[in-house]
Amino acid sequence: MEESTTLLQWKDPPAVSLEDVPGFLDQLKDKLYDFATTYGIRLILAVLLLIVGYKVVNWVVRFFKKSKLYERLDPTVRSFLKSVISISLKALVIVSAAALMGVPMSSMIALVTSAGLTIGLALQGGLSNIAGGFVIMVFKPFSVGDYICFSQYEGTVKSISIFYTKIITLDNRQIMIPNSMVSNDALINNSAMHTRRVDLTFSVSYDSDLDKVRDVIMQQAQNDPDVRGEPAPTVVLSSQADSALEFCCRVYCKTEKYWDVYFRLNEAVKRAFDENGISIPYPQMDVHMRP
Repeated sequence: MEESTTLLQWKDPPAVSLEDVPGFLDQLKDKLYDFATTYGIRLILAVLLLIVGYKVVNWVVRFFKKSKLYERLDPTVRSFLKSVISISLKALVIVSAAALMGVPMSSMIALVTSAGLTIGLALQGGLSNIAGGFVIMVFKPFSVGDYICFSQYEGTVKSISIFYTKIITLDNRQIMIPNSMVSNDALINNSAMHTRRVDLTFSVSYDSDLDKVRDVIMQQAQNDPDVRGEPAPTVVLSSQADSALEFCCRVYCKTEKYWDVYFRLNEAVKRAFDENGISIPYPQMDVHMRP
């Protein structure tokens, strides 16, 4: 009992005399000086490396954009490759700055590996977007400048980056679509073929002359400057609807002329119907009255 009581007794700290203060301050000053000369200079050099390295990376990217190799690349590959080069070089600058600070490479590799695993689990969507970007680059389902329809979106492809595909809609809106969605879902590339078929439907009354209607529509299709002669235009009676006979007109044109032909033929056929006395009926309903 006496031994335990003795162990629990409070021990006063050793007394510090005024004569020891100058020596302690000198030791503290020496340690601060050693730290500043050792790590302070490294920190300044690391910061300078980051600043200069980022400027060099931006210069390399600009130089790459002005090179002949960049001009010879497919427009689809240009923006994607530019993003990859910029991100890779900036990551290299950051690793070099950490090494200059004295961080051991083995520890850095372990840190990067663990951080990459953690970030990968947290950002699965971002990694899938990168993988989707590589799929687009390799298989090329579309290119920059193509008009695509995807899910509820459609527009002209403006650029393809490492994470997103940018499209511009017909009403001049910008839509950023994740690459993972584009690579894993069905889409329509309206610009893949050089020619495209234009399908038009015209309704006429039941008392119209079928041959005359067919000849009028065919004449307008053949007169259009952008309609191709091969494959030849076709006009057929496609449906006997409730209130009208429906004629289907199919013509081929260059892909970039699709909407010009579509709107121009609609207007030309309407004018031709008016000139030839062919009526376009309104929806009708027969009502029988019982006494």
